[in-house]
Amino acid sequence: MALMAAFATTSFAQDATVKEAKKLFGKGDFDAAAQMLTPALTSGETLDKAAAWNLLSEIMYGKWSAISSKQMENQVKKLNEETDTLGMHQAAVAAWEAVQKCDEFDQLPDAKGKVKMKFRSPAQTKYKNFGVSLVQAGQYFYQKKDYKAALNAWQAYLNMKNTPIFAEVADFPKDNFYDDIVYYVSFLAYQEKDYTTAMKFAQQLAANPEKADEANEILLFSKKETLKSKADSLEYVALVKDLHKANPESERYFNLLVDYYNHVDAAEKLAWVEEEIAVNPKNKMPWAIKGEAMMNAEKWDEAVEAFKKAVEIDPEWVPCLFNTGISLNSKAIALNDQLMDKKTMGLTPENLEKVKDVLREAQIYLEKTREYDPDQLQTKWGYPLYRIYYSLGNKEKMAELEALDPTLAQ
Repeated sequence: MALMAAFATTSFAQDATVKEAKKLFGKGDFDAAAQMLTPALTSGETLDKAAAWNLLSEIMYGKWSAISSKQMENQVKKLNEETDTLGMHQAAVAAWEAVQKCDEFDQLPDAKGKVKMKFRSPAQTKYKNFGVSLVQAGQYFYQKKDYKAALNAWQAYLNMKNTPIFAEVADFPKDNFYDDIVYYVSFLAYQEKDYTTAMKFAQQLAANPEKADEANEILLFSKKETLKSKADSLEYVALVKDLHKANPESERYFNLLVDYYNHVDAAEKLAWVEEEIAVNPKNKMPWAIKGEAMMNAEKWDEAVEAFKKAVEIDPEWVPCLFNTGISLNSKAIALNDQLMDKKTMGLTPENLEKVKDVLREAQIYLEKTREYDPDQLQTKWGYPLYRIYYSLGNKEKMAELEALDPTLAQ
């Protein structure tokens, strides 16, 4: 009996708190009413939690409405009176959040096991077109650089239709700026490192052809940040490949693949490059990447072949002209070592001519490099070209380069 009396006393106290909050609300003292009501929202002794949360939604809605009306009045009368803009937008978000909490408790069965929804229908009427207020709240927070608050407000707006309150409302409005908010939510979520939310809304946005590029970029970078296993990596690269296939002219997806394959096994990277060449042999980039891979493996013939393919596509591509010349020069050095007589440590006239033939071809490509990059802004062709002139005994050309750079003769 003592326990029952104590429970009755605490329950009565919580009910009294709710009643007092109602009185303050009726007087327009919204902040005091919310402060008074707060303990009852989480107390186990509050008999009707749905009603308590509904009251909080009314208080916050009332605050938002009062400030909003005052602002409109000031605009009409052209008054320069300050209003609590921050409080208005915070109240808008708090009102909608309270409605959802109210609905959670409203769905619970009573003591007889029956569900009697009291608050959903009024909420549908009041909040059906409230999304614009949440969007405006998000814009305000975003301008104030409170990105977490902006994300919360905009995400609340986007999720309205999916809540039980509006899930079955057929004519729930979809504003023409809806997809713009989806973009901002996915972007801000990425910025806040909430990659799950970023990917969720990016996938939703990708359905809009006009927003697909932006959506896919957020989706890809979010996935990239969450790679934890080999399976994750394979899923990520498969997505990039699909997008690259659908948008072959876009450098964005190709560059993402390059970045990915720069961090994997060389054989795996080469296999991908061969795939790219097979699909689009007129793309110079895969040929250049293959050439670099062959250079690193000291497979000079294959490196030269790949670089020459790239130069055929873009005859003025300085880095590949340079790499072709360097690969040929390296091939000449390797050939020299291979053909050298181990006893005399020299080359026969015939073998020497073979080496010089390769050097002459290297000279052609390095001189082309010089032609298109005379100030060596892209490549440092001076020293390797000078060494080729030296090996070929071309003193006139050596002197020409020495005049440009005396340090070459040292």
